[in-house]
Amino acid sequence: MTAATAKGWIKTDWRAKPRVQMPDYPDAGALATAEAQLSKYPPLVFAGEARRLKAELAAASRGEAFLLQGGDCAESFAEFSADTIRDTFKVMLQMAMVLTYGAKVPVVKVGRMAGQFAKPRSAATEMVEGVEMPSYKGDIINDIAPTPEARMPDPSRMLQAYTQAAASLNLLRAFSTGGFADIHRVHSWTLGFTDHDDAERYRDIANRIQDSLDFMTAAGLTSETNHELSTVDFYTSHEALLLEYEEALCRLDSTSGKWLAGSGHMIWIGDRTRQPDGAHVEFARGVLNPIGLKCGPSMEADDLKRLMATLNPSNEAGRLTLISRFGAGKVAEHLPRLIETVRAEGAEVVWVCDPMHGNTIKSATGYKTRPFERVLSEVREFFACHREAGTIPGGVHFEMTGKDVTECTGGMRALTDEDLSSRYHTACDPRLNASQSLELAFLVAEELSTSREALLAAV
Repeated sequence: MTAATAKGWIKTDWRAKPRVQMPDYPDAGALATAEAQLSKYPPLVFAGEARRLKAELAAASRGEAFLLQGGDCAESFAEFSADTIRDTFKVMLQMAMVLTYGAKVPVVKVGRMAGQFAKPRSAATEMVEGVEMPSYKGDIINDIAPTPEARMPDPSRMLQAYTQAAASLNLLRAFSTGGFADIHRVHSWTLGFTDHDDAERYRDIANRIQDSLDFMTAAGLTSETNHELSTVDFYTSHEALLLEYEEALCRLDSTSGKWLAGSGHMIWIGDRTRQPDGAHVEFARGVLNPIGLKCGPSMEADDLKRLMATLNPSNEAGRLTLISRFGAGKVAEHLPRLIETVRAEGAEVVWVCDPMHGNTIKSATGYKTRPFERVLSEVREFFACHREAGTIPGGVHFEMTGKDVTECTGGMRALTDEDLSSRYHTACDPRLNASQSLELAFLVAEELSTSREALLAAV
């Protein structure tokens, strides 16, 4: 089988399709040079890893696992550091342990990391200090500095993004297997979180997890005797927005004869780029990776049917994840009709809730923020809809960081609009901080426990 005939698809096919949200590079020669250089680099991930993730997502679709997907809104070149990677990885491990306890199933850990450099924007231009200039679209495309020159799309930034992604993956793999992820170490961090007076309501769950670990130790199951207690599988994901970058890292897997998006284990298509006949759908349909599809309020049943048929024609479990993003108070209006569409088609999907993007507001102090209670409300509405439909809530998708930022209001520390200015570091959208992320995990664990009891009762 040749590269040109694999699946009747080649990685350049997207170029003949309508494209949206992508930059128009002013220097075609510089773009060609950057693409040629990238195409010589090794892929960042490997086909066997993507297949393993797909199998774990298939388990999530059956209620035998649960997906935790989280990380930066848009990764930054300027703020790149080992500490930033470590802190986000650390809080995701804590969240996963709490969710595992609530769900009583393994948690699939997927970071919005090592590739989440591009962001769609609602307008091509924006006003910055009274001057209209091209919108910032992520560090892989242009610079956030408020000058027309900095905002010019620069293809060489793709090479810097690759280098940062490779370094991030190297460190994540070391953290995953080098002892940092030891289950007892992770839980000791969580116990520290619940020591605070304002975390008292979560202390009981933390103590019950500790009792379980103590029992395992007494039974002889320790990190020294069981390698799985000190290592984790950790995957990466990002929105496949910049297709020149995706194409350059696309490789033919010699084992299966299928194409691999070598930029990350899982890629997703955004709510703004999911046109059934568009370039982004065309690219995603041809790769073997698990694919995410963002579903906002404008998703119509006919489009969803076409997208499922295009992106997962073999109806393979774990291949397609539907990530709903409606906003608090709107889930019951939109999610049930999508559930019914999927049910009528007999489609295999993983249902995931993104409670971030539909809950962005402008605070009284002028900052974009996301109130913690609205984020939590959308999660609860998501679980309630699935309980009523008798379907499986397969995961959650958060924009979050391990840093102590002040970008989302609320949570047990009760951040207010006035607190936002103290540590507001995001380049795009507001993120949950470490404390808010872990608190949300405890609350989602309660929902998981309730849903599990409802499913058992139904059986």
